[in-house]
Formats: sequence, C-alpha cells, structure tokens
Amino acid sequence: MWDAFLKALLFQSGYNASLVAIGAALLGAAAGSCGTFLFLRKRALVSDALAHSTLPGICVAFIVMVLLGGTGRNLAGLLLGSAASAGLGVFVVHWLSTRTRLPEDAAIGAILSTFFGFGVVLLTVIQSMRSGYQAGLESFLLGSTAGMLFEDALLIAVGGALAVLFVLLFRRPLALTSFDPEFASTVGVRVGAMDLAMMLLAMGVVVIGLKIVGLVLIVALLVIPPVAARFWTDRVEFVMLLAGIFGGLSGYLGAAISASAPRMPTGPIIILVGAAIFVLSLVLSPRRGLVVELRRRRRAQARLLAGWPVDPQPDAASAPQACVRGHLDPSR
Repeated sequence: MWDAFLKALLFQSGYNASLVAIGAALLGAAAGSCGTFLFLRKRALVSDALAHSTLPGICVAFIVMVLLGGTGRNLAGLLLGSAASAGLGVFVVHWLSTRTRLPEDAAIGAILSTFFGFGVVLLTVIQSMRSGYQAGLESFLLGSTAGMLFEDALLIAVGGALAVLFVLLFRRPLALTSFDPEFASTVGVRVGAMDLAMMLLAMGVVVIGLKIVGLVLIVALLVIPPVAARFWTDRVEFVMLLAGIFGGLSGYLGAAISASAPRMPTGPIIILVGAAIFVLSLVLSPRRGLVVELRRRRRAQARLLAGWPVDPQPDAASAPQACVRGHLDPSR
C-alpha cells in the first residue's frame, strides 16, 4: 500500500487518479482561501445551507435534460442547475434575515432542511422514471470521482482558479467587511456588495466541489482549512495563504490515499486529512497551540509561586487598530 501511495503522489497511478488528484488539490486550495472570509465573518453555516440547497437544482436539471432527449449526466448542466438552486437558497436566506425578525441562523436552518428534503423527494421521483436507474445522482451526496473526465477536471480547475483570483483581487475589502462592517462602510467599502460577493464565492466553490467531495462534506472543506490556518498567524493574508495551502494539501493527499486504497471514498478521505491537519495545528502551533499554551501556563504558575510578575498580556484597546493594519483580533 505504501508503494501505491507513493505512485499516486507522483502521478503514476493512472490517468484518472492523476486527474482526481489535480482537481482535488485545486478545489481544496480554492475552498480554503475562499472559506477564510466566511470564517472571519462568522458565517460558516452559510456554506452548509448553500450545499444542501444544490440538491433540488441537480435533480431538476437531470429531469429537464432527460425530457429534452439527453442522458441527464452532463456535468455542466447538473452544475448549472445546482448553481441556480443555491442562488435561490441564498436569496431566500437573505430575504428572511433582512425582511423579517427571523435570525440568520434560523433562516439558514429552515432553508437547509426544506431544500434538502425537496431534493430527496425529487431523487425518489427520478428513481421511478424510466431512465432513473441510470441517474447515479446519489453520488453528489458524498462525492464520486470514478470515471472523471478531462472536461470535468478542467471545469473544476477553471472554477477554482477564478475563485482564487477573485479573492486575491478583493482581499482587502473582504477583510474589512469581515472584521468591522461599520468601519468598512465609513471608508467607502460597499458592505452589502461584499457580503453578496462572499455568498456567491462560497456558492461557486460549493458547486464545483460537488463532483469530488459532495454536498454533505463540502462545508468541511470551506471551514477546516481556515480554522487550522488561524492557529499559525494573526495576519489576514497569511491566514488566507495557509488556508489555501492546507486545503490543497488535504485534497492532494486525500486523493492519493483514496487511489492507493481500494474502495476508499475520495471525499471523506479528503475531509479526514483536513481534520488531521487541524488537529496538528491545534496541538503544535507555536503561537497558540495546546503544547505552547500548557508551557505558558506552567511558566506563569512558576513565576507566581516565585513571587515574580507575570508576563503582561497584549493591550486589548489596540486590537481594532491592529485589525485595520491586517492583524486579527487575538480574542477571535
């Protein structure tokens, strides 16, 4: 198995395995960098609602393509349907949270369950169709990389590259909106437009990630890398960079492990690799890891017992100014 893993890492396990590894790495990098701002804005659950909102669109797109005489398996058509459904979910969540007294988390929960339930009903309807046995749409729940074509990998690569490019171009207004929307509006940032951009960015990553990770697990790929990166740095740019690296590494290693182990699902393995990176960051981070924190507490106790003054803590009053300069608030 170790030899098979090394071959997969070096792109020697076959054409399909190489395509999956490249596509998963690019998807992970895009998800990590884009998910950084959802994490900083404290809107990680939005990606969950988006992911579950894609299922009805996938089913409707399949039905339409079958009625038009096709097989219903065209990936571009299915992703277009999922994007339309996710966009509708974003609009409904935004309308409920701004036009009613319903909190945003409650609106997300309502849309998540309603859209996903409707999608499951449509899956049952599709299975009763004459061509339903050929659908295979359940693979979008947990992802399926079997039989991935070059066109599929190219679609994922182009979508991920565009998402990363958008983040690089608008990283400063996105960061200002994530930290302090009121301050961002005073310096000329269109907060509403940036919030909408975050939603659309997350929707794009969710849509292109359905083939590899699936709609159930794509939220983890958006959240885990930036959370792990946050342990290593206080600067927004570095958090975004490390999140992209962690996400890409999770996708690449997960795809390699899946290719070297027979019958192992690619999507869940990618998420488990990301979770392992998060645990290592939680324990071994040199700034706020558990090991360093334990040593710091023991040193403080020793100084107290010896009658020495404890090391001063950073001034909390300087935190907003540090955030403006690109540093994260230590309390967040």
